[in-house]
Amino acid sequence: MHEPNRTITTPATHYGNPIHRPRPIEPHTVLLPTEIPPGVDWVTLPNGIRTLAYTHPHPGPTAEAEPVRAEGVPRWAKTTALLAPTLGGGIAAAGVGISYAAPGVLAMAEALWATVAVIAAGGLATLLLRTGRSRGGRGAGPVQHITQNISASGMFGRATGTFNNR
Repeated sequence: MHEPNRTITTPATHYGNPIHRPRPIEPHTVLLPTEIPPGVDWVTLPNGIRTLAYTHPHPGPTAEAEPVRAEGVPRWAKTTALLAPTLGGGIAAAGVGISYAAPGVLAMAEALWATVAVIAAGGLATLLLRTGRSRGGRGAGPVQHITQNISASGMFGRATGTFNNR
């Protein structure tokens, strides 16, 4: 059996998506070297293809270097330069003052140690006098004991107390 030829009217699809056909190849435009704009040059890509691309101009001997403009000293540099001798002079003056004050400071330190020794001797003397009196025949006297008893009844009751001096 022979079937007649039929024309397909539905668009071709690939997994439900329409198939896009490549565009026809257009002829390349040929540029003469005089038509290449400035800043564009032939370059070779890493895969070996040569193409036109924008390039940075290489400064040659014809390019003139800009003259270096002399600028003033910044304000922070002037301030630092003015403060440095002042700070150094202050440190030097402090050193001179300490050197003049050193003998007085040493004398005061010795006086402070003497004061500490007098206070310690006074405390030690009173301690020795107390113990010396109790060992002697008279003694320091009887030791008194004071006791206090306080009692209260209830949470808001009035407190009463007694002192016992024995």
